[in-house]
Amino acid sequence: MNHPNPPTKHPDRSRLRRALLLGAGATALSAIVYTAVSITGHGDSRHSNTAVGAVDQAGAAWSAASGANYRAADRPHDYAIDRIVVHVTESTQPIAEQVFQDPGHRASAHYLIRADDGHITQMVREHDVAFQAGNREWNNSSIGIEHEGFVNQPDRWFTEAAYKASAELVAGIAERHDVPLDREHIVGHNEVPDATHTDPGPRWDWDRYMALVRSV
Repeated sequence: MNHPNPPTKHPDRSRLRRALLLGAGATALSAIVYTAVSITGHGDSRHSNTAVGAVDQAGAAWSAASGANYRAADRPHDYAIDRIVVHVTESTQPIAEQVFQDPGHRASAHYLIRADDGHITQMVREHDVAFQAGNREWNNSSIGIEHEGFVNQPDRWFTEAAYKASAELVAGIAERHDVPLDREHIVGHNEVPDATHTDPGPRWDWDRYMALVRSV
């Protein structure tokens, strides 16, 4: 979401309060990152590895969101997964990670992608429901991917590494949950019904992104 330039002091946190925070301010919680464990299968949490530190996407790192920011579920047995929602954090990656670990925030995403190198952090398991779409029905049936950056600075934040990593992630999610690789099922946060956010913004390159997704 586009916003005026933040004050010089604490720019990330100031913008994040306006664009991302729903509750209390971000806390200085330290992320515990575990070695990624690849999970195979098609989203069946009854048979997937549920050990601490396990991830759904090979190569991702684990850093748990606060349990207050998602709902434990057993997807796809209780809710089918048929959408992937693309977000932009309006903050740096460390700040977004701290926010999703803040129980007062009441929102999170399944994945967070770093701009500089495309590093993927998983914060909510795919079988659980992250509070990310701003629409309960869509939360139940979608997986959310946050991308580090600001929508009004695409040349700085929408990097080739981020696009490629996100495309590989989307292709993996789609394969696990039989999500069609089209713009009806891979959408921006702004396209969610009743959405109040504008991310990923008009300068997110959907044509380039979808071509990368389909080429994986």
